[in-house]
Amino acid sequence: MTKAGFVAVLGAPNAGKSTLVNQLVGSKVSIVSAKVQTTRTRVLGIVMQGDSQVVLMDTPGIFAPKRRLDRAMVAAAWTGASDADVLLLLIDAKKGYDAESQAIVTRLKEEGKRAYLALNKIDQIDKAKLLKLAETLHGEGCFDEVFMISALSGDGCDVLIAKLASLMPQGPYLFPEDELSDMPQRLLAAEVVREQLYHRLYQELPYQATVETEAWEERRDGSVKLDVTIYVERDGQKSIVLGEKGAMVKAIGQSARQELEQLLERKVHLFLFVKVRENWQEDRERYSTWGLDFEA
Repeated sequence: MTKAGFVAVLGAPNAGKSTLVNQLVGSKVSIVSAKVQTTRTRVLGIVMQGDSQVVLMDTPGIFAPKRRLDRAMVAAAWTGASDADVLLLLIDAKKGYDAESQAIVTRLKEEGKRAYLALNKIDQIDKAKLLKLAETLHGEGCFDEVFMISALSGDGCDVLIAKLASLMPQGPYLFPEDELSDMPQRLLAAEVVREQLYHRLYQELPYQATVETEAWEERRDGSVKLDVTIYVERDGQKSIVLGEKGAMVKAIGQSARQELEQLLERKVHLFLFVKVRENWQEDRERYSTWGLDFEA
């Protein structure tokens, strides 16, 4: 008898959701950054655990939205919650039970939803404080079980995935057993480049940029040629991404290419372009590419 189902990984921005999904999958399927709100769309990570297939939905961080893109991202997170067989709320133990996490718990209670709780980054908090935090959250009455983990090191993650696997409903596998994610490779390439933007540019600029794979060419020698464009909203932002004499975009491209060669397991010829597209955040087509609701 096989089992398969969806687990929505919810949490405030920067709780470590993408790190946890990558850890449980055992491979990179979602980009990670120290900046909040890195994940823009729902990413599926697929884990085989015994006879169970656990499909993890890495959702955008839930926060108070201000812009259209913010609203679409938050809506995607709650849509993931409504579609899932199991809800897993991830809370950064170091931050504690802050306003953003409280807002998520309040909505879960209002909608009568049950969830499992994972306290992340337990290696960064005093044990007494950790136990008090767990007690406080357990007292909210909407969590079936509390797990203490470090998504980065993997501490406690084996116990967590074993539990999630046991909760999956009986049925056929939803994806091929050797598949790790449903993300198209063109989108993965764009996301890897966007991740390097977050790593290398520390201003607000990454939030004003979007990345698209414009061309994917398979070559006879087994390598792949990629044309990827970084879109920004103003000429001044274009200059920042290019850097002096093109040094910044070259560094971004080099790091992204190395990462893609590891992920795709073949040689990658990556060509980056930087263009200005004013008000791309109001472009309906962009939202369709990410699987976001433009009208959210």
